[in-house]
Amino acid sequence: MQNPEIPQKFSYKLELEPGKYSWCACGKSTNQPFCDGSHKGSDFKPVVFEITEKKIYSVCGCKHSAKGWQCDGTHKTL
Repeated sequence: MQNPEIPQKFSYKLELEPGKYSWCACGKSTNQPFCDGSHKGSDFKPVVFEITEKKIYSVCGCKHSAKGWQCDGTHKTL
């Protein structure tokens, strides 16, 4: 398995509306932290998640979080 690129070593603090989102897992998207299809031809696939409550979320920017799209602080060790 390939390692993802690291777009940034901190989370994206985003106010998200209820709905479905596709989080970029490869780190190559120009629409970070969301998928733009740049993973095509790699082992990566976007992580689809659903938000039910409008609020500010901490979305992983390093692509190494054990919690998938949610930041768990792993970026501090990279």
